[in-house]
Amino acid sequence: MNNRVHQGYYARKRFGQNFLKDNNVIENIVTAIHAQCSEELVEIGPGLGALTEPISQYLDTLTVIELDRDLATRLQKHPFLSAKLTIYQQDAMTFDFSLLAQQKGQRLRVFGNLPYNIATPLMFHLFSYTSSVKDMHFMLQKEVANRLIAKPGSKAYGRLSVMAQYYCRVIPVLEVPSYAFTPPPKVESVVVRLVPFVELPYPVIDTYILSNITIEAFSKRRKTLRNSLGHLFSLDTLDVLGIDARLRAENVTVAQYCQLANWLKMHQNKYWE
Repeated sequence: MNNRVHQGYYARKRFGQNFLKDNNVIENIVTAIHAQCSEELVEIGPGLGALTEPISQYLDTLTVIELDRDLATRLQKHPFLSAKLTIYQQDAMTFDFSLLAQQKGQRLRVFGNLPYNIATPLMFHLFSYTSSVKDMHFMLQKEVANRLIAKPGSKAYGRLSVMAQYYCRVIPVLEVPSYAFTPPPKVESVVVRLVPFVELPYPVIDTYILSNITIEAFSKRRKTLRNSLGHLFSLDTLDVLGIDARLRAENVTVAQYCQLANWLKMHQNKYWE
């Protein structure tokens, strides 16, 4: 039997499709999300409806974003889901979550089994909408989940860690083995909960600058700040900020990156404009 076929549908590699099939895992995810009828939920990549069906039992309406036209059509024809669903057949990377939150009159709860090939860029896309999002529950490749929750000093700590932890509390919820999917991926998965901060612990004047500082630092992660960010910050500046110039990118805390971004905005605000 072809292990890429599930419920008569052939999983497409170009969409990174791995369909969730384990009922215990599905039940645990639905329980973790704990959907309420008064809330506005958005599912990214509903696929064959493994999560869509059980979660919709708690809701009157559900918004789904599905890139695969055949799967979107399948959901439109679903015997009991179709009446509840608003289906956007488009790439979630182009979706305006703030506009939807405005239309719904409340912050959104976003969830999904994210394709491994787009998980990281999609997370960065969603970070720009955190003011419109109440929380997010995502199934991710374990490596990506580890990067989200990593602390300074660990090998997994990187740009994704800094930006995720700037915007959100990141909480691991559930580990998921590869056999829970069809086709089974070559990696393990983890469900994570991301809860955007209502008040940011370390507010940054310009997050574009924060993002670019992390790109520069982690692109030269084996170099010390003296070398990787020396063109932006003098040794005297780092000293005034209380940041050791001998630190490498992976040893700098989220709070320190925010300090650097705010200093640069105030002193060299035209650098990245």
